[in-house]
Amino acid sequence: MDTAMNTREPTPSYDKLTAHFQKISHFEHFSALGDWDQAAMMPLGGGSERGDAMAELALHIHSLKTAPELGDNLAQASQEALSPEQQANLREMQYQYQQATLVPGELVQAKTKMAYQCENAWREQRKNNDWQGFKPNLKAVISLAREEALIRAQALNISPYDALLDKFEPGMTTAKLEQTFGDLKTWLPSLIQDVLAKQASEPKLSLNGPFEIKAQQALGQAVMAYLGFDFNHGRLDISSHPFCGGVPSDVRITTRYNEADFSSAIMGIVHETGHARYEQGLPKPWRGQPAGLARSMGVHESQSLFCEMQLGANPAFLRQLQPLIKQHLDREYSAQDLARHYTRVNPGLIRVDADEVTYPCHILLRFEAEKAFIDGSLSVDDLPDFWSSQMQQLLGINTDGSYRDGCMQDIHWAVGELGYFPSYTLGAMYAAQCRFALERSLGPIENLIDNGQLSQVFDWLGSHIWSKGSLLTTDELIIQATGEPLNSQYLAEHLKQRYLG
Repeated sequence: MDTAMNTREPTPSYDKLTAHFQKISHFEHFSALGDWDQAAMMPLGGGSERGDAMAELALHIHSLKTAPELGDNLAQASQEALSPEQQANLREMQYQYQQATLVPGELVQAKTKMAYQCENAWREQRKNNDWQGFKPNLKAVISLAREEALIRAQALNISPYDALLDKFEPGMTTAKLEQTFGDLKTWLPSLIQDVLAKQASEPKLSLNGPFEIKAQQALGQAVMAYLGFDFNHGRLDISSHPFCGGVPSDVRITTRYNEADFSSAIMGIVHETGHARYEQGLPKPWRGQPAGLARSMGVHESQSLFCEMQLGANPAFLRQLQPLIKQHLDREYSAQDLARHYTRVNPGLIRVDADEVTYPCHILLRFEAEKAFIDGSLSVDDLPDFWSSQMQQLLGINTDGSYRDGCMQDIHWAVGELGYFPSYTLGAMYAAQCRFALERSLGPIENLIDNGQLSQVFDWLGSHIWSKGSLLTTDELIIQATGEPLNSQYLAEHLKQRYLG
């Protein structure tokens, strides 16, 4: 008999909590699949009743997270003899309980129903450039988001926008972001101009479309396999907005295809595969528990951007992509042409299609808009003019009248996710920082790919990021992985190396 097991002190309150949060996880499992189904499979006419069903499910999950006995169990568990990992799990339980109890169930239900209604309408309204039709839906969503922000802010004694940031990036504040993004603004505009000047005389790749969607899908799946995606626990589908959803044992990723240009769909798949590898690599012993979840949206984005930018745009990766393109699309492109294509800097309208140099400008715009939405200084009516002004200032692009490719292009506000966008640029910063730390241990990524050692890159990510789940705070995770807290200068160094040599 194991003596160590006999001497373990009982933890009855903690054990009750783990059983309760496992139950919550089961309901969230089907909520995640419902979200995927709406985006990828559900017919348009199913939206209204699906919204009611998902709102009811959200209310039930909220009631489980705010169950009266949880407060006492959390307090009692904190006095029990827990291991460091159990203490981390308890910390995350307390965080989830706090987040849930701050918001009334009626508001959760109203937000969920309105988000489904707005998203369902957005799919057609965006396609038709119908700003006037979309505007009332967005007003309702923003109004509920502002109400939620105020409730959370009053309870936590922080600013309303900080309260929304905390949902996606625990511990992040507006002040920290303004400092970090302020540093970004000191070097990014000049870098964009320097790169544009350098690339002005470089030839552009002619893609010679069309490319059959079925062939693009096969190419995408081949790339996913090369990146180590586990098809026994996931799949690839089509949606109007690429995303990664589902659960770690059943990851659903989507992309969108353009018959004239295969390149954006492939890198979209590479990006979402980064999300998926993170989900599939989360610690199995902690599945169903808060400590087993992804750390934050910024960390999640760091894994997708590591895959897309640190790997996907690397010349060595493109040398591996070249024969796959030949096999599936029957097109011959040199690795040099592919490298020029995937590192072409071209200020454009669409965030998800933006190159990595200009991409942060899209986030700076949304960050300013979200803050203004929440403090009331920007109304939905004035959003198109604000958008056009910011795009002109940041990227020199006029978006007047182009709602579909302007302020209606993203799904996030349609579903009420304010406070999410900063995670994208934080993710780019974390990804660059991780790359430099990895290369200090393993050598240049380009050499690893060329030598058939890509698995070593994923082993490093698995060991330092994926397997940690939420057992560490974000700051602890980044410090342990890289040796220091978030440092935006690694992103600057990465972009200068790649684009200016």
